[in-house]
Amino acid sequence: MEVRRTVPVALDVDSDDAALLEDTVDTFLWSAQYVVDHAFQGEYVTTSKTTLDEETYDDVREKTGGFNGGLVQAARNKAAEACKSVVARWKNGKKASKPTFTSPHIVYDHRTATFHDDYVSLATTEGRIEADYVLPAEDSDTPHSEYLFSDEYETTGAELHYRDGDWVLHIHCKKDVECNTSEKATLENGTVLGVDLGVNNLAVTSTGTFWMGDEFDHWRREYEKRRGSLQQCGTRWAHQNIQSVGRKEKGRFKQMLHRISNELVAEARENECSVIAFENLTDIREQTGASWGHKWAFDRLYDYVEYKAEEYDIVVTQVDPENTSRRCSHCGFTHPDNRDNEAFECLKCGYENHADYNAAKNIGLRYLRRNQTGGDGGAPLGVRLNSGTLNVNGGYSPAEESARTGVHAESHGFSRG
Repeated sequence: MEVRRTVPVALDVDSDDAALLEDTVDTFLWSAQYVVDHAFQGEYVTTSKTTLDEETYDDVREKTGGFNGGLVQAARNKAAEACKSVVARWKNGKKASKPTFTSPHIVYDHRTATFHDDYVSLATTEGRIEADYVLPAEDSDTPHSEYLFSDEYETTGAELHYRDGDWVLHIHCKKDVECNTSEKATLENGTVLGVDLGVNNLAVTSTGTFWMGDEFDHWRREYEKRRGSLQQCGTRWAHQNIQSVGRKEKGRFKQMLHRISNELVAEARENECSVIAFENLTDIREQTGASWGHKWAFDRLYDYVEYKAEEYDIVVTQVDPENTSRRCSHCGFTHPDNRDNEAFECLKCGYENHADYNAAKNIGLRYLRRNQTGGDGGAPLGVRLNSGTLNVNGGYSPAEESARTGVHAESHGFSRG
């Protein structure tokens, strides 16, 4: 099994080399857009990299005056992936338009970049340039020391990004790790951490830990206010600052989501969970009334948890969310009136708890029902709760007194479950 990480490294680039890189960015984006435009010309969108390579490679090389062949292929791959994403959305009944490439970046691999301990050599429109890394101390507690400086990780490629006058190389690293637990063994002997996503609470686990949405909503409103003020100016300066505000907003939210994803994975590890189950995110805006910004945050959070959990051999998956907010996790009775905003009270058995906590337990149970194969060997799966473990048949095993309970599960006046 492979574990992959990405480490952002600032580059020290002089003015002459910066001009070359800017030209290379423009040519790379033009090449990717040319391939996309070609892919959309026919009756059907072409998504095959081989076909697109055969039909566009020579044209792109000729029209760009002999752009580096490796970068032409990287641009083609970028275009093909974007086309595949559009077609996939169409197949799922979602709207999507032809991709356009505007974000200044270049994709590099070992043919077009050579990675050294303290500098990198990069292909451009006019030969290669060398740029020094701007690095923290090797013994500092950073991703650089954990991945980039580590002999365990291999550098596989990078993306060069240009933002606010700075050049940053996002270096991709990987290492091979042994998978001690097969997926079958995980399904037969594992413990599931259910995760519910929402607007008021960004994430709630079946162990009763809540990540509130207050901070996210505060900054989302703050950045909207800043954009609104700048839009009223209508000047070129204001337009440039709107773009800057957008980049700062995305950077802040990414940092926040990285922190939450780290804590979610830690929660799973502390409770010895081998599976983290989320609700399916496809229609989450319709289900929760979330904004586009929340949907973006949910997708990012899932991606971050997925790749971070991989290092610890924890499976991350999604389940059908239908009725998880209306179903009683105690007796299974499902009714819209069971839930009243953030309060859940079952009309049949009287079970009471926080509605999002109840939903997180149901998400874990949904995973059990989908994967449980019976008691013919191996311990049955269980959903990890704040006070014990619940199996698919409703059997409950209390946790040891020393086990850590949920941080917020009982802080709202609801009964323990």
